[in-house]
Amino acid sequence: RNIGVEIANSEKVAFADLYQPMLLADHAAKKQLGPDFKVSGKDGVHPGWAGQVIMAYGFLKALGVDGNLGSVTYDETSGKATAANGHEVVNAENGKISLRSTCIPFSPGPGATDQDDSIRAGLTLVPFDDQLNRFMFRMTSPKSENYTVTWGDQSRTYTAGQLTAGVNLAKDFDNSPLVPAFNQIREAVSKKQEYETRQIKTLVHGPEGAADIEATFALTEKARAPLEKAILAAKQPADHVITVSATP
Repeated sequence: RNIGVEIANSEKVAFADLYQPMLLADHAAKKQLGPDFKVSGKDGVHPGWAGQVIMAYGFLKALGVDGNLGSVTYDETSGKATAANGHEVVNAENGKISLRSTCIPFSPGPGATDQDDSIRAGLTLVPFDDQLNRFMFRMTSPKSENYTVTWGDQSRTYTAGQLTAGVNLAKDFDNSPLVPAFNQIREAVSKKQEYETRQIKTLVHGPEGAADIEATFALTEKARAPLEKAILAAKQPADHVITVSATP
């Protein structure tokens, strides 16, 4: 890691520091959850999903990825709502906001927060949602002190102050109605990655590649191309509803 920092500085290129966040997360996890929680994997080399989240966090931060994945603003006085950055208000009436989204936040769904093979556990160990996964909901002109926000099958209560400042729905709702849309993309990516592992490890580095590596690449790329197109096809708009109501 230290040698990598020196090279990155001398060559004036970006550097993804994975050692420090993995080390700190592992220390915090063992303190909170016990010695059996292994951020770097049971063998110390191959992380489970929690460690993979921390690695993704380090890479995305180094790439300078902007975590602003859209926003929705609701004005209680006028009853109107607006949306930005890949989200469109289809209708807004009596606190019910119907939306169509083409920008899907990271939405892995529910999961254990105390298991090292859980994505949700990884999200508790680094500020992934706060920095890289922000789908914000805001209110203007609130008339009450507290409100209930319902998104899909889940509801949360916020103060007027919290909603005026903005709340991150992607962080607060672990089973949002955007989970199916996200999983559709995730499954398409997984299928491509599964084939790419076979393509390189088994075919290109196997007897087929040894016999004719150029032909092996050409043939396997034909098989991989539809899997790449399937990812683009999986990125479909998702319709969902956010409901806001004053809480007594």
